[in-house]
Amino acid sequence: MAEQKLSVVILTKDIGSKVRNCLESVKWADEIVVVDGGSIDGTTDIAKEYTDKIIVSEFHGFGEERNKGTRAASGDWILQLDGDEVVTDEFKKRLERLLTGDDEGCVSFKFRRKNIFLDRPMMYGGWYHYSAHLFKKGYARYEGDIHEKLVVNGRQGMLEEGVLHYPFYNFSEFIDRQNRYTSLQAEEMHRADKNIPLKEVMYNLKVRPLKLFWKMYVKKKGYREKTHGLIFSILFAWVHFLKWAKYWELARERYGK
Repeated sequence: MAEQKLSVVILTKDIGSKVRNCLESVKWADEIVVVDGGSIDGTTDIAKEYTDKIIVSEFHGFGEERNKGTRAASGDWILQLDGDEVVTDEFKKRLERLLTGDDEGCVSFKFRRKNIFLDRPMMYGGWYHYSAHLFKKGYARYEGDIHEKLVVNGRQGMLEEGVLHYPFYNFSEFIDRQNRYTSLQAEEMHRADKNIPLKEVMYNLKVRPLKLFWKMYVKKKGYREKTHGLIFSILFAWVHFLKWAKYWELARERYGK
């Protein structure tokens, strides 16, 4: 069997120097496609050092951005990354075997994603998980604007090798990013259903954040990450609260005072 080709699709938007680490980790790939949402911080200038296949367009949801990159890619296999992810050496070696035919009869794979939070690799709290962004072209597509889902037509396997994810370097960056994401999520929710009952909204404001904190910090053993785990659990419970508070803001007229 002839060796197959790998295209790496990378989503970017004002990610600055982070994107260089990502690009360096995949510069061995047959093709790199960058889909940029209109960066103004020099992200695309860095990307041009690694590829001439850069698509700059208005953001229309993460699902569409990933599908756009897939359509532009010419490889047999597609690896989708965010600009703040880095392919490990172990994952590179596994991908090289995949391209020579070691696909286990699968057309898609989930792989490990390890989050790095303020220089600490997070192994507990649900932050060492699987990412479903490796597939054979023509066998999968994305659906959804914010929390996009990969829909696969065929068998999906699991890999223990994977990527390192550097979502933010400090709290200010985290807050800025989540402020943008929760606004997009609330708007998507409001477009889909402008009449969510007030009881459900209040549950997600009052109860659900506490349950999320309990799930991440206690059930998934986030406490084993010490102070990092405590802060991370609180932050992500806060993100859920913020998303629903923004939905309430959009729909508040129908709820009255």
